[in-house]
Order: sequence, then C-alpha cells, then structure tokens
Amino acid sequence: MAQFGLENDISNTLKLDVPITNAPIARWQRKASSSNMSMNGLSPGKSVNVSQNSSKTPGRTPGRMRKATPTRMIGGDRFIPVRNTKQMEMASFLLTKDNQPKDANTSAAALEQQKALSMALNGCNIEEARILQFSAKPAALPDGQHSALKALYNQTVTPMSNKKTRCISSTPDRILDAPQIKNDFYLNLLDWNCKNTMAVALHNSVYLWDASKGNITHLMTMEQETDYVSSLSWSKDGSYISIGTSDCAVQLWDVEQEKCLRSMASHSARVCSMSWNQHILSSGSRSGQIHHHDVRVADHHIFTLKGHSQEVCGLKWSPDGRYLASGGNDNTVCIWPRVSQGRGEVSTPVRSWDLHKGAVKALAWCPWQSNILASGGGSTDCHIRVWNVTSGACLSSLDTQSQVTALLFAPNYKELVSAHGYADNSVMIWKYPSLTKVADLRGHEDRILNLAMSPDFSTIASVAADETIRLWRSFEEDPSKKPKEARSLRTALCQSIR
Repeated sequence: MAQFGLENDISNTLKLDVPITNAPIARWQRKASSSNMSMNGLSPGKSVNVSQNSSKTPGRTPGRMRKATPTRMIGGDRFIPVRNTKQMEMASFLLTKDNQPKDANTSAAALEQQKALSMALNGCNIEEARILQFSAKPAALPDGQHSALKALYNQTVTPMSNKKTRCISSTPDRILDAPQIKNDFYLNLLDWNCKNTMAVALHNSVYLWDASKGNITHLMTMEQETDYVSSLSWSKDGSYISIGTSDCAVQLWDVEQEKCLRSMASHSARVCSMSWNQHILSSGSRSGQIHHHDVRVADHHIFTLKGHSQEVCGLKWSPDGRYLASGGNDNTVCIWPRVSQGRGEVSTPVRSWDLHKGAVKALAWCPWQSNILASGGGSTDCHIRVWNVTSGACLSSLDTQSQVTALLFAPNYKELVSAHGYADNSVMIWKYPSLTKVADLRGHEDRILNLAMSPDFSTIASVAADETIRLWRSFEEDPSKKPKEARSLRTALCQSIR
C-alpha cells in the first residue's frame, strides 16, 4: 500500500487550486476553437471569445502555436514514469528506513535472519541496496588529462563480455583398438602417466602406447593362459608401473628397461585396485583387505587395512598423501589415514559412508580441494556423491540414471567427468560444484570400464567393453592463457595423436 500513499502525496503537491491567468492556451482548446470557427464560417483572423479561462496576449495571432518550454510542462504535457509495485515498495522503504528508530539490543542472529529474509524476498540485501551502482571503479585519470568523463567512458571491457563460448566436440579425437579387453566392472585396466604413456591390460598382456610418438610396446604376458591382469597403476614419476594379477600377485616393472623388478605376494585373492603414495603402494583384493607395500625393502608388506567385507574395487590416495579412499562391493566408502611408520593392522577407518546402494568403484579426489572426494555407485545405485572428508558431510548427490564406472576431476575447467555403463554407455561432463551437465559424449557401443586423463589435462581416454579406447579432447585450455613451453608441448601431442 506504500505506493498509493506516495502517489497521493505527489498528486497533492502538483494540484493547482486556482487557474493560471497568464498561461498560454492549451493545445486542445486551440484545436476546439479552430474547429468551431470553421463550422461557424469564421476566418482565423477574426476575434472570437473562446473561453472564460483561456486568456491570450493582445496582438498575438490566433491559431499560432507557441513552443512550450520544459519548465512549463503542466497538465497533459507532464511526464509521469510508470513503476511496478516492487519498485514503489522499495522506494518507500529506502525513504523511510533512515528515520526509523534503531534498536540497540538487536542481536547478531536477528540481523542475519533479516538479511536472509531480504535475500529471499527481494533478491538482494536491502541494507546495501542502491538506486545506481557502478560494477567497477572508473579508471584513474592519465597524466595531463582533466576530463573525468573521458576516463569513465574509455574503460576497457570486462572479462565477462570477452568470454567465448566453449565448444566440446561430440566425436572422439582418435579411436584405438583394445582387443580382448576383459569386460569386468571391478577391474582397473587403464592408466596414463606423467610422461604421456598410456598403459592398457588386454586379457593376460599389458601394452604401452606412447602418445607423443605413437609407438606401441608389448610390456608383458602372463605365463598361464587362464590368468589375467586385473589392475594397473603408474608411479608418480612415470618410471615404474605396478600390475595386479588374478593369481594374487603384485608385479613391479621398470618401463625403460622392460624388466620385472619384483613380484610381491601377500594377498589371498585377485588384486583389482592399486594406488601409489611415494614409495608406498596400496593394493586392494577380492578378500576385502587392503595391503600397504613398501617397495624399497625386501619385507614389503607393512600394513593391512580391514574395513570392507567384500571386494575392494576402488582405491585412491589424496593429492597431498594424507588420506586413502577405498570403495568396495559392500557399497561402502572408507577413508584411511596415512601410515607414518611401523607395521600392523588397522580395522577402523577415519570415515565410513554407506549411502551408496551399489558397488563403489569410481573414486576421484579434487586436485584444488584436497579434502573433497567424489564417489560413484554401480547399477543398483547410479548416484554421484561429493564428500567433505574433514567434516564427514555429503555435500551433494546426483542421480545419473546409469551405472557409474569411473570418475575424474578436470582441473583446466574445474569440472567432473563420469563414465557410465548400463544403460547410457557414455562419458558425461559436469560443472563442479553445481553438478550441472556440460556435455554428454557418446560413441561407445558397450559399457565404459575405465577412464584416464592425459598429463596436460586436456584429453581423457575411455576404454569400453566394445574393445575400443576413445580419446576425447574436451578440456583444451585457451592458447592465449598458456605459457609458450606448454603451447609447444600441446602442439606436439596433438600432431602425434592425429
């Protein structure tokens, strides 16, 4: 109702109690007089008494119009802006809020509540509302320049106005063959190291593909035809690769010499997940146990983690090396602390979450927030959940309507990449942390098993049960923002892949 009171005040202020005697004749009165003279057969030059209220200056030509000045806008010539109800209420509040008495006993909680209500109802904090507000400060005047308007209107455009739309290709940049890839949800058969070499396990053999040169190297083949490779993991420096097998062993290979350095036997079932933390190699098996191996010493098995009742199919160390995340076929996610020294067993994790309703194989740590973990559930769950390891809270949850087989964070654009099996068989890109879909990359004819990311974070590789590896160049940075060295490396990689 405040707008009606304001309109009445304005109307009463502008209301005239007596007519203006020396004012010019209104346009509608002149038109009426001209039409009356035409109907009565009178010429415009004759004197006619038009109205008692219409006075004219003697000697002025009848019918000649005088140009009104802006200071004499009255009646129909006055411009009244049209404002909606919300604007009128806001104006009334801003005019009266400074005159209202302030309560000194108002608590901070009450002020926060008022601010929240203002944000919900008005879309802004009413205490900070302004009629006009600059989005940025005007530029400083250059030396010898005295025109403030020139400095104001010669500002450079903001980065938002220069932002270009990012185009993500829906087709893969390259397709590689992966014959005899084992179609098993619980295995981890693909990894890409910091030296731009991709490793893939095809049944009982391991092959290396140099993405810079395009060369393919056959690294090893197991002796028994019935055995198979169940997991792969590169060391952080890219010089060594660990290979988990179905015969309960963990092999350590020197890639440059193509030589098996040692075979570590400690598990009682197949090794389907592995992760490195400096010289500590962690491996998870179908027995539900996680073993820590110190690869520097002969007695490599130093710790056993017992927190899962079924197969450990997901295993990831955090970027800072403080926590180890594990996911199992028992639908749980566990967080384990770093082992500083000693030997023994640990049966109580730091965190344990059981919100997933399916096997948790997909795990990914956020590179720019070391305490953030993303996990994905199997075909009976289909959810992506984001956790805060420090507080133990589930920050967000997304139902993808499809089996989640792998997760990766893309630091170039701060996005989350997920691979899916039944029934989408696609790679999806999500904006983090809102988890709004950015792209849906389709092309695989069967479920995707694993994901891997290139060392420059521009390309992701997906291997699927259709026996193909597809490279998706979806995160290439703006060339203007890259240093020259990175630009030349990216060009060499692009030429070799294509």
